[in-house]
This record gives sequence, C-alpha cells and structure tokens, in this order.
Amino acid sequence: MTFQRTVIGLLVLLIIGLAAAFYIDWKINVQVRTLKAFVEGSVFAEAVAACERAQSSTPFKWNTGKNTSVVGLNSVKLDKYTVIASYTLLADGVFCDYDPIKKKADIGSNFLERD
Repeated sequence: MTFQRTVIGLLVLLIIGLAAAFYIDWKINVQVRTLKAFVEGSVFAEAVAACERAQSSTPFKWNTGKNTSVVGLNSVKLDKYTVIASYTLLADGVFCDYDPIKKKADIGSNFLERD
C-alpha cells in the first residue's frame, strides 16, 4: 500500500513538473516573439534607408518597388563569443542584408560571408 501511494505521488509530481515546464516554455516563447517584433520594428526604417543608399549594380528600391517583403531578423552564432545579426529585405527580387550592429547594408550578398 505504501509503495502504491509513493508511485502515485511521484507520478502526480512528474505531471505537475511537466505542466510547469511547458507553461514556462510557452511564456518565454511569447516574450521572445514580442521582443523580436519590437526589434524588427525599430530596425526597419534604418534598414530601408541604408539599403536604398547602398552602392550596387542592382539598385534596391523599397519605396518604389512593386513586390516587397521583409524576410526578417536573423542571427548566426559563429562561435562562443560572436553572433552575426542580419535584417533581410527583398524588393523586386533584390535581397538586401542590413547589419544593425555595424549599420551597414549589403545588396545581393550572403550575410554569412560578410567581414
């Protein structure tokens, strides 16, 4: 009888622990999405301006473009201490990667190959 109560008690604790873990994970994901939306919104205007000013053989025209879309904020962790961030925009088939840290735009480039 004592063994059955112990097993049932452990099972109840396990279920409560899993429920708490899923709830905390859900709350953190909501906060991360909110933070990402805020950062993307604050970077958007300067990304568009930097991309339109960038020198390239294929001009980037966001304001006069017919087909524009925001790819979004991406990041790649190269090693333990280095994270490369990129905000990518697409206008009429021309990609523009904006680095919010360096405040530099590259048109038609792969943001993983930047210096």
